[in-house]
Amino acid sequence: MTTTRQLAYGLALVAALCLLIWMQQQRITTAEARADLAGERLQTANERNTRQAQTITRLTGEVATQRLAQLGLQQTTTAVRQDHATDQLTKKERRREDPPHANWAAKPLPAAARRLHQRPAITGADGYRQWLSNRHALHAQPSGASH
Repeated sequence: MTTTRQLAYGLALVAALCLLIWMQQQRITTAEARADLAGERLQTANERNTRQAQTITRLTGEVATQRLAQLGLQQTTTAVRQDHATDQLTKKERRREDPPHANWAAKPLPAAARRLHQRPAITGADGYRQWLSNRHALHAQPSGASH
């Protein structure tokens, strides 16, 4: 082989070696970028998990508080029902034992009270407005009227 050819082979070998080193450097850079991205994703996931754990803890406390409140409401409802039943029994006993009271309780309700019982159940502002519009409205007095 001639020296020129050896020199060309040497240069080609050096160029191939440089190309190989450059390619490896690119691979390393890409791998480092992927590792950094994976680290950021891991950190984001850990932060999200921490927030979710805090939310779960807070919600667990709120559920426990609501359960206690429900238990209190159930106990109050039971007590009110018992008081109502006792009151009804007392009223029945009073009617049996006190004839004037029994006569008074047997009388029909006054007209105003009966109208209150005839009023439909109103559910909300629209229902109330509708109920009012169906009633006999009062008309405003003329501005020149005196009292």
